Amino acid sequence: MCGITGLWASPHARHSAPSAVSAMTAAIAHRGPDATGQLEPHAGLFFGHRRLSIIDLSPAGAQPMASASGRFTIVFNGEVYNFAALRDQLEREGRAPPWRGGSDTEVMLAAIEAWGLETAVSRFIGMFAFGLWDATERRLHLVRDRLGVKPLYWTRTASALAFASELKALRTLPDFQTTIDRTALAGFLSSNCVPGNRTIFLGAHKVAPGTFLTFSDWNHDPHVTRYWDPQQVALRGRQTPFTGTETEAVDALDVLLRDAVKLRMVSDVPLGAFLSGGIDSSTVVALMQAQSSRPVHTFSIQNESAAFDEGAAASAVARHLNTHHTPFTVTAKDALDVIPLLPRMFDEPFSDSSQIPTYLVSKLARRDVTVALSGDGGDELFGGYTRHVYAPRISAVTRRLPAALRTLLSRAITSRSPDTWDALFDRGQPLLPRLRLPGLRMHKLASVLEAPSVDRVYEVLASHWTPADRVLLDAPAWPEPPSPTFASDDREGLAHEMMLRDLTGYLPDDILTKVDRASMAVSLEAREPLLDHRLVEFAWTLPLSMRVRGLTGKWILREVLARYLPRTLVAGPKMGFGVPIGDWLRGPLRDWAESLLIPQSLEEVGLNPAVIAERWGEHLNGKRAWEYHLWDVLMLQAWRVESRLG
Repeated sequence: MCGITGLWASPHARHSAPSAVSAMTAAIAHRGPDATGQLEPHAGLFFGHRRLSIIDLSPAGAQPMASASGRFTIVFNGEVYNFAALRDQLEREGRAPPWRGGSDTEVMLAAIEAWGLETAVSRFIGMFAFGLWDATERRLHLVRDRLGVKPLYWTRTASALAFASELKALRTLPDFQTTIDRTALAGFLSSNCVPGNRTIFLGAHKVAPGTFLTFSDWNHDPHVTRYWDPQQVALRGRQTPFTGTETEAVDALDVLLRDAVKLRMVSDVPLGAFLSGGIDSSTVVALMQAQSSRPVHTFSIQNESAAFDEGAAASAVARHLNTHHTPFTVTAKDALDVIPLLPRMFDEPFSDSSQIPTYLVSKLARRDVTVALSGDGGDELFGGYTRHVYAPRISAVTRRLPAALRTLLSRAITSRSPDTWDALFDRGQPLLPRLRLPGLRMHKLASVLEAPSVDRVYEVLASHWTPADRVLLDAPAWPEPPSPTFASDDREGLAHEMMLRDLTGYLPDDILTKVDRASMAVSLEAREPLLDHRLVEFAWTLPLSMRVRGLTGKWILREVLARYLPRTLVAGPKMGFGVPIGDWLRGPLRDWAESLLIPQSLEEVGLNPAVIAERWGEHLNGKRAWEYHLWDVLMLQAWRVESRLG
């Protein structure tokens, strides 16, 4: 794991390129505290690198690195886990160069030289973002992994093309433009992260997952190559479904999972895992422990709020698997201490409040290990979110009701506060389903009832602010939702559509961004075995009934986990990875929040103070739960203060 930078300067700016790359690289030193490197593979093109040594700790693994022939030069962030198998294949084919060390970077270069870039990348199993210079064709390639685990940003200024692992590196450029992209801002308010290939800045972009960009000169637009398309993967999976029995499907998934975990346990430095006690992280830890000769070091977050506490479940799993477990209890003071760090950690507005415990568990793990495996991806692949389970069923029923009746039902639900619904569900046990935070979910149900069409159900469930809320004073072009891939006029089609949108949007834009920035802020490498692309491709061949069964998501993953843990530890409800941000905003964070909600300051960025004040008041008096909407605004304002914008 590392931080990478690059600059391709115009002829009149080449004299300042070395110092510019040095400044860019220094800005992301936290991503690689072990070493730094810089190289000029071509006139005016410079690569910079910060190294976090994981595989081959010797100088032979240092970057930027040139291929044996000198044709290719790479600067690389991530891991290619199957590099040993690729190395063996190159040797069998007689196409291996004399090896200088044992790093995956050297194998990547040899594979690209032997098979070509697109073929080589299609054989990589891993997470990666890299810049590659081809001296023969005089082209620069920027490549990002299939699911978007590793970040890669690029921009073009008046004098250069630049790329980096984080936006803060690009912002060191003297002529970097900080004009806010209003469409990106609208997308952030809707999604709590900047979605798609945009960034908060008009002139900066992300390389999309599963693609590479090819530049023939610093001032030319790139050619875009898509080498892996999740939409096509999903369609192929539905067209050629798994035809074996349920037992055979569980067997096949078990084998794939074991191999994915085993590959990600290769490390020359101490390794552990995040453990929440949920299905995903418990599966990863169970498979790690099954393939380890010593107790796996696990780390978890506990919470003072019972509604968010995962500590008991994590401890129970750790005891059964006999891991070396380290828990940490998050308090409101911990949140206060972390909040000032968030704007610079994420470089642009980002408001998934689980960023706080993610940073804290990363910081906890970094005391003892340099690599930690996580369970991210299980929900998106196997139907783990509540919307995958309940929304298709509810939508199938409510679509038969007249619009006026749906509106009346929605208003009846929102006439009672989330706390009132929590109490009703508590008194209604065991007749009512056991849900985490049922009051918030009932208010979401109210939104679903008023959705104008089935196609809009996902936007209603996944969005925070919408155009109808009038939170923006002007009328920017809000990002258009993608065209449906699956017919959503039946329950199965809607469930598949939701899972695919989560896989292609929510996962890379929110979850993976959060984990990367929070872990790399403390120089910890996070690995996601459930996002092995082979698992993704297999999951999409499964019938919905093997992913969502009745009112239970992740059925097949639970069946695999039941081979390693007692059923009593597998059957619990989904916990999530949150913090009681709503209570904190009414309590210890109230003064901080109100200092950022000053009307004049809100107007400066084009926000509607009246709408925000109304929701702030409703949140404080408990009438409605607006904590996530308010956290969007607060993180935007905190980022503006940190960035000195506005």
